[in-house]
Amino acid sequence: MKVAFSTQDLQRVDAHFGWARNIAIYDVRPDSCDFLETITFDGDLLEDGDEDKLAAKLDAIKDCAILYVAAIGGSGAARVVAMKVHPIKVPQPEPILDILDKLQDVLKGAPPPWLRKALRKDRVRDNQFEDEVENG
Repeated sequence: MKVAFSTQDLQRVDAHFGWARNIAIYDVRPDSCDFLETITFDGDLLEDGDEDKLAAKLDAIKDCAILYVAAIGGSGAARVVAMKVHPIKVPQPEPILDILDKLQDVLKGAPPPWLRKALRKDRVRDNQFEDEVENG
């Protein structure tokens, strides 16, 4: 399952989604995780009310099941949820590696309903890809 993190320093979840300079993306499984990529954003990211700045960020997380943020605006959250990505607010800066460890522990046990739903989203995407390969 792909998981995205809003980050300024590439080490912690420490950024508002709309203001984040970086989105770090990992592939997370119960027994391992892999860093996939960092997407970096330029420009005036602090301009409130500029919905256009979200388009690139929404595109960056479209394949993710979960998005960890320090904060997210109402319209941004609605757009993220509409993409079937589950936003999680981190109340204070927290190391990405610590969050990954906790998430893996939850995946090894009995994940809560919202996480099972996120995992199903990932499987549906894989099945769609398999159909495209078979039919392609």
